[in-house]
Amino acid sequence: MKVFIIGGAGDIGRRLATALRANGDIATGMHRDAEQHDAIERAGGIPVLGDLIEDGADALASLMAGHDAVVFSAGAHGTGTDMTTLIDGKGVERAAEAASLAGVPQFLLVSAFADSERGRALGEDFEHYIRVKRGAEVVLTGTDLDWLIVRPGHLLPGAGDGRVGAGLALRETGVRREDLVHFMVEALHSSELTRVIVEVTAGPTPIADAVAQVARSTGPRPISR
Repeated sequence: MKVFIIGGAGDIGRRLATALRANGDIATGMHRDAEQHDAIERAGGIPVLGDLIEDGADALASLMAGHDAVVFSAGAHGTGTDMTTLIDGKGVERAAEAASLAGVPQFLLVSAFADSERGRALGEDFEHYIRVKRGAEVVLTGTDLDWLIVRPGHLLPGAGDGRVGAGLALRETGVRREDLVHFMVEALHSSELTRVIVEVTAGPTPIADAVAQVARSTGPRPISR
């Protein structure tokens, strides 16, 4: 599988490139700063320059062409509400349009829990972030792509243990970044897990089993009579 990662220089993007390469896949990591080239390469990805804000959908589509899936893991990361709107919101819209133009069938969006960390009273910037994330989900679910939205719990450092909790609605707890990216790799390779929103936390279930269980829970249901 050939995967195009938007946000390839970020922590999740680099970890995902490493996990994909270990799985025998090819990862292309898009970055807008030339200085990020080496970090993506060291992670096992193929660096490619691109700007989610400045480049139009046609330009992004030319970069995505020939890939099997797009993963959107970019984010404004606290640089202000305007950047959050441009990257976490409009950036998803543009990337989804580009994927459609390029004929890339799969699109995985790394999103956030609806009530993520609201108990900490992080202020209006954070509330804006949550609103933008939800708006991006709405846009993506309205496309014809084989979309998958992954909402991780708050991200934790340290080595993963290969186990997660995954479902359509969970109570938020943390999840190791390493376990999250391995869940994403497994999900990308599951033809049955598509067009659904999945929440991922730490948990007791081996990752491959967790993906299979969610896929079964969202599969065809008998018609009530």
